[in-house]
Amino acid sequence: MSELINDTLILTGRHMRHIARVPEKLFGVTLGPVVMVLVFGYLFGSAMTVPGGGGYREYIMAGIFTQVMLSAVGTSAAGVAADLNNGLVDRFRSLPMSRYAVLLGRTVSDLAMTALSCVVMAAVGMAIGWRAHEGIGRALLGFVLLLLLGFGMCWLGALIGLVVRSPEVVNQLAMFIVMPFAFLSNAFVPPDGLPKWLQVISEWNPVSSVVSACRELWGNPTTRVSGAFPAEHPVLVSLVALTALLAVVIPLTARAYQRAAAR
Repeated sequence: MSELINDTLILTGRHMRHIARVPEKLFGVTLGPVVMVLVFGYLFGSAMTVPGGGGYREYIMAGIFTQVMLSAVGTSAAGVAADLNNGLVDRFRSLPMSRYAVLLGRTVSDLAMTALSCVVMAAVGMAIGWRAHEGIGRALLGFVLLLLLGFGMCWLGALIGLVVRSPEVVNQLAMFIVMPFAFLSNAFVPPDGLPKWLQVISEWNPVSSVVSACRELWGNPTTRVSGAFPAEHPVLVSLVALTALLAVVIPLTARAYQRAAAR
């Protein structure tokens, strides 16, 4: 276990140092979310009304945070596919190190970048009027849920990268997979305007549960179309769904890595 932790820390540091050599990556993960906050807050905010009252800028922040967590799947997928194709994985196989540290180093470093995006977005969100009203503890619990979602997306991205192996394809494929979950949710638009069958899909969508949980924990405006269990207990449903995601995707990714490294 100590070897795994030590190797993971070394590889995480390696990936983070690579950002200093390619600072464009840092701009990509920080400026993109800032643009989303400003576009949704100012351009769409004036045209949207939140059912039940409340400002749209406070309503939309949980959705933007969640969208950024989902986008981590593309970052990890492209990184893992590139490592496979440039021979980095072969170099790691020749070294006396834990194989699982390769995946952990990649996913932990990608999660660190995603967490940095959260910090920047929170600062910009506060500048345009967003606040967490329920105390520091519940605010932090909301961010813990977001980071759990981001960690799950990093592992899902690693799995896609290992299976597809083409850096030109994995990013588009990853977005194709997560986009329906993002837009068939309550992240950006209150679901009460959707057809009934889409409302049901939206309320049982795990992304909606994470968004609603963050809004509830932060004291931000929220909407509940019906009395569905996920809408009434979003924090519990989010924890169960994210735990199940990690329990499934991590073993699958580890198995895919063993197959990819053996080729």
